[in-house]
Amino acid sequence: MVKTKPVKYSVVDAFAESTFKGNPAAVCLLEEDRDDQWLQALASEFHLPVTCYLTRITDITDAASCRFRLRWFSLVNEVKLCGHAALAAAHTLFKSGLINSNIIDFLTSAGTLRAKKVTDPVKPADGNTMAELQPNFAIAKCPSSMGLIVTGIAPPGFEYDFYSRFFCPQFGVNEDHVCGSAHCASATYWCRKLGKTDFVAYQASPRGGILNIHLDEQNQKVLLRGKAVIVMEGTFLV
Repeated sequence: MVKTKPVKYSVVDAFAESTFKGNPAAVCLLEEDRDDQWLQALASEFHLPVTCYLTRITDITDAASCRFRLRWFSLVNEVKLCGHAALAAAHTLFKSGLINSNIIDFLTSAGTLRAKKVTDPVKPADGNTMAELQPNFAIAKCPSSMGLIVTGIAPPGFEYDFYSRFFCPQFGVNEDHVCGSAHCASATYWCRKLGKTDFVAYQASPRGGILNIHLDEQNQKVLLRGKAVIVMEGTFLV
């Protein structure tokens, strides 16, 4: 029997300033390749919205290179893109002492994502009307849809521009607590509505979360900024 190396992991609340808020994700640091069946089984064992796996890419031409392969798995399948788990992965690496850089490039199935460590503050907010929404999950399971975004403009006097909720039961999670990729779509929508490219958004799920968003229209990119908190660390022995 071949002995496998232990897998270090962290559980991170992304888009949150305190524990038990935002969107949780498990971040696993792999030192050796694991097959997809094992990756899916471990994601199911964590039973969190998303589990992500990091593998360092060694660049012999650049000893200071901070490049990692990044994959995401929900409870039922692999996910092509996940914003909150990308933030959780970056936060874990910045806190781990494994890298000596404020910039990390993640190679994913959706392309290369760049994470940058910044110190700009994110202010908390509330969203009452959206939080009271009671969805019909039978409708949200429509097979032709990747999910259902419900969004609205923030009332005057609030510290954010718009609020939203995101429902995606076909991925094994009735509601995504705070969804980075959904806000990439929302940013384009609200750019047309509000005539601006910088937003502070609040996802009014029961856990809640805050995102700072910049829409780069020229390069067709969306930049997301948020905070994260590590709530658990450990090692898997299988």
